[in-house]
Parts: sequence; C-alpha cells; structure tokens
Amino acid sequence: MVGPYRGLFSTPGVKGFVIAGFFGRMPMSMLGIGIMVLVKELTDSYATAGAVAATVSVSFAVAAPLSGRLVDRFGQARIVIPLTLTHGATLTGLMLCAEYGAPRWTLFATGVVVGATALSLGSLVRARWSHLLAGSARLHTAFSFESVADEVIFVAGPALVTVLATMINPYAGLIVALACTIVGTIAFALQRGTEPPIRPRETGSGTPITIPGVALMSCAFLAMGAVFGSVDLITVAFAEEQGSKAAAGLLLASFAGGSLVSGLWYGARQWSIPLSSRFVRSLGVFAVGLTPIMLIGDIRVMAGALFLAGLAISPTVITGYSLTERLVPARLLTEGMAWISTSVGFGVAIGAWAGGRLTDAFGASNAYGFSFACALLAVAIGVGGSAWLRTPVAQQQS
Repeated sequence: MVGPYRGLFSTPGVKGFVIAGFFGRMPMSMLGIGIMVLVKELTDSYATAGAVAATVSVSFAVAAPLSGRLVDRFGQARIVIPLTLTHGATLTGLMLCAEYGAPRWTLFATGVVVGATALSLGSLVRARWSHLLAGSARLHTAFSFESVADEVIFVAGPALVTVLATMINPYAGLIVALACTIVGTIAFALQRGTEPPIRPRETGSGTPITIPGVALMSCAFLAMGAVFGSVDLITVAFAEEQGSKAAAGLLLASFAGGSLVSGLWYGARQWSIPLSSRFVRSLGVFAVGLTPIMLIGDIRVMAGALFLAGLAISPTVITGYSLTERLVPARLLTEGMAWISTSVGFGVAIGAWAGGRLTDAFGASNAYGFSFACALLAVAIGVGGSAWLRTPVAQQQS
C-alpha cells in the first residue's frame, strides 16, 4: 500500500513544502473545535459556541476564493506571509477578548477577521503538486497523499486541542494552533523553488465557480461540510452527555481515522472507473455509513461507527480535487481548489450553527439526524448533476 507513495519525494524541494504545509495546516482541525470549547466554557451554551465557530467558518468561506485569486495573480509568498501574520495577531486578540471579559460581540468581530485571514493552505500545497507533476499519473497519488495528510491532521488535531483545552487550560489548544500556523505557513511560503509560476490572466477570464462541474461539486461539498461541522459539535455534546467530555477528541479522531485508512488504500490503486462515477459513489457510501450514529448510546460503539462512517471521506475529497484539476484552467487553479474549501467552510458554519441549536433543543443523539440529512442531500446533488462532470477530460482515468 505504501509503495506508490515512495516515488513522490524524489523531486527536489518536495519534502520541504510537504512538511511545512503539513504543520501549517494542522490548525484547520483545531481552530473550530478550540473556539467552540473556549466559548462553551465562557457561556455554557453550545448554541453560542456554535455561532462563534460558524462566524469564523463563514468568514473563511467568503474570503478563500479571493485569497486564492490573489495567489494566482501575485504568487504564493507575496500573499501568504501578510495574511498569516494578520491571522495570528487577530486570533491572539480573540483569546485576549475572552480572557479579559470583553463584550460578547468582540468574539464575533475578531472571529470575522480570524476566518477571513485563514488560508486554504491545502489548496496551495496541491497547486504545487499540480505544477510539478502536471500530466503525470503520479498526480493522483500526490492528491491521495495530501488527503491522507489531511486526515492525519483531523485524527491528531481534535484529540490534541480537546486534551489541551480540558486538561490544561481552555486557551491551550488555540495557542498551539497559533504556533503551528505561524511557523508552518511562513516556512512553506519561503520555499520559492517549488512555487507555481504566475500565469497571465486573460481579460474577463471569469471565475471557476461558473464552470458547471465546479459549481456542482461546490454544492455537494457544502452539504458535506455541514456534516463535518455538525458532527464536530454534536460529538462534543454526546461525549459530555455520556459523562466523558475528554473522549470527544478520540471520537472525532475515529471519524478522521476511517478517512485516513481509506485514503491510503484509494491512492495506492490504479482506477478504471471514471472520476465522475467515483465521486457519486463515494457520496453514496458516505451517507450509508452515517446511518447508525443516530441510534448509538455508548462511546465505544460510537467510536467504531464514526470510523466506518469516515471511510468514504478521503475518496470523495481526492476525487473532487482531481476533477477540479481537470475542469479548471491552470491560471485559475488555486482559486478553483479554494472553492472546494469555501464550500466546506460554508457547510461547516451551517452545521456548527444548526448542530448547536438542535443539540440544545433535542439532545445530541437526535441532533445527529441533521448530519445524516445533509449527507443524503450531498448524494442527491451528486446524482442529479453528475452529467456536468462527464466531460472528456474529466473522464480520464487517474
């Protein structure tokens, strides 16, 4: 299973940007849950915690395509470094507002800037792979590797931030996330040798979201993001209801662990099924896997169920990025990939908000019904619009 991945790192400079990119995007799995835990400690309300986390996610979702467009136009380093420094300063401000009891609106105000300056670093990493391996069959393996790296982050991040926040200090998880962001992202940006070149933009060249296939995938990933956002929050509440709040991170790690395992398997195979068919089938498996979680009342059983539910995540994400790479012109690639992050971000915001409301009103187990409904919506979108993905280019095997 590991064999196909070994050849990826023979290209000069690859190891450096992969390692830096890994640490730089480690906070993507820590920021939302870290903010939720902190705000819950201050307000004793999952609804408020979900609303603040949703504010960060919405702000990120709105800004991600813009930052992606700026990167395509001016290059990664010129945009990444100032945004990262601003993000770090504002996240520090949010924690200070919480520490010194500033009015609640300040948490939302700083949250807007925190989200707007957060980078879709995974898109930038994948853009480097696309630049280095354009036209090569190894690009599928590279995207699979990056999805596995994302899932390692989602296995370790929630567990780490939850343990730090509950065992040491409510702020500890966010402080670690801040350090990873600053050090990893700036180290990534300073590696200029593998940075994609700036490609001239045509007048009126438009935006990738106007491409039907990209629009379809964005809608499907919006629904998937709502699953992620709601499962994150509801699982914290579920663990607390079961008398073991610290187990929330381990439950979320199980969810991501299933995706990690399937990502390794998926990337090691050569597929004859067209990308468009793989995308729709992965969405269907995702919905089926989420079916049992509404019926479980034991933490150990829930950990197993979440692991199984996570098995479809990596194949869906890998296929989505591969389709985007084929559907979007090279000069718009970073922005095109950022639309996936934006869609997930909007979905996470919706999921966090709805999950908080439903958990407060009906309890965690019943609130999981929202997550399942969002997964079914993603399937319906994928099946209903799959013809938009069946272009000659998108059907190339990968």
